[in-house]
Amino acid sequence: MSGAEEKTPGKWGDLPARMGSAAVMMVVGAAAIWAGGIWFHELVALICGGMIWEFSRFMAPEKQRFALPMGLLAGCVIAATDVLPGQMIVPALLAVAIVGTSQVKKDRLIYGAYAAGLILASYGLIVVRDVRGAYWIVWLVSVVVATDVAGYFVGRIVGGPKFWPKVSPKKTWSGTAGGWVAAAVVGMIFGGPTLIVLSVLTAFASQMGDAAESALKRRARIKDSSNLIPGHGGLLDRFDAMMGAALFVLLLGSVLGLPAV
Repeated sequence: MSGAEEKTPGKWGDLPARMGSAAVMMVVGAAAIWAGGIWFHELVALICGGMIWEFSRFMAPEKQRFALPMGLLAGCVIAATDVLPGQMIVPALLAVAIVGTSQVKKDRLIYGAYAAGLILASYGLIVVRDVRGAYWIVWLVSVVVATDVAGYFVGRIVGGPKFWPKVSPKKTWSGTAGGWVAAAVVGMIFGGPTLIVLSVLTAFASQMGDAAESALKRRARIKDSSNLIPGHGGLLDRFDAMMGAALFVLLLGSVLGLPAV
């Protein structure tokens, strides 16, 4: 086998690394969801801090020294939601995005909006776990994972027209639709017909979360947000879809409420 052939990963070349990393994340995530309380809150805080760190690094490469303090600030504020008065939580979360916005030289509106979305979505995960219980957070995670896995395999096997080539060149319509079908199945399993539509909408929100991160990376001309997770890139690469779904569920639950199952 030639050197060129050895370096070519092929269509499924990243699958072993992706599966290994996914298995570790699944075990850690499942343990935190089951334990709930401070264990789940701290895991979310760590992930949120890591995502803000990655985002700050590639949005302001000329001023990367502020990325680590921003990540620490975001993680600490998420952790502090346990003790903050209810009326202070959202202002405190948004304050993190405002602080970051003041530090970047360009694309300040983009930075502020996306950072605020990440932080609110992270808090949304905590709200879903604490208020609705483990059943709903497992549903949410299952929708996102099923959408991602189905999209990956259906897109690779079936192929076809691209979903949004300027933003995410690898995503196809077949993979996108496959994700919706998988999400509908998850909804049927967890709540019957009541949850099917909500599951599909949540799947679409997760895909938009993935697309938004892809657009930001293309703007920054990078492939991965970092190299923290083998086969997946960075935390933001892995949890971008979850953030889109969590933000959608948080907003929907706040405005209309979630159905009883």
